[in-house]
Amino acid sequence: MKKTVIIGASPNKNRYSYLATERLKNNNYDVVPLGIRDGEIEGEKIITKKPVLSDIHTVTMYIGKKLQDGWYDYILGLNPKRVIFNPGTENGEFERILEEKDIEVVENCTLVMLATNQF
Repeated sequence: MKKTVIIGASPNKNRYSYLATERLKNNNYDVVPLGIRDGEIEGEKIITKKPVLSDIHTVTMYIGKKLQDGWYDYILGLNPKRVIFNPGTENGEFERILEEKDIEVVENCTLVMLATNQF
């Protein structure tokens, strides 16, 4: 399955990043939740650092444009096939950088994509 990194993962069950992690995991996707607070989602520990990862297919963004600058190099280093910008996370500058590196950019909602079999 498509190994997916969730940037902005939250242990708060009311957050979309929590729901996306939960639904990805329940659909047998290999997930890596990265966030700023310790916690757990469906048995997956939220990682509060930027670990070395490989074989990443998708990065799904749940942090706004203002916080993304500090993630550019890390995400590019993951060499994902695509990056999903969920509503409210769109970032034209970073999207152009990703496209220049031949990384697919998707402006869509991960939850909707899962619900409609577009993920």
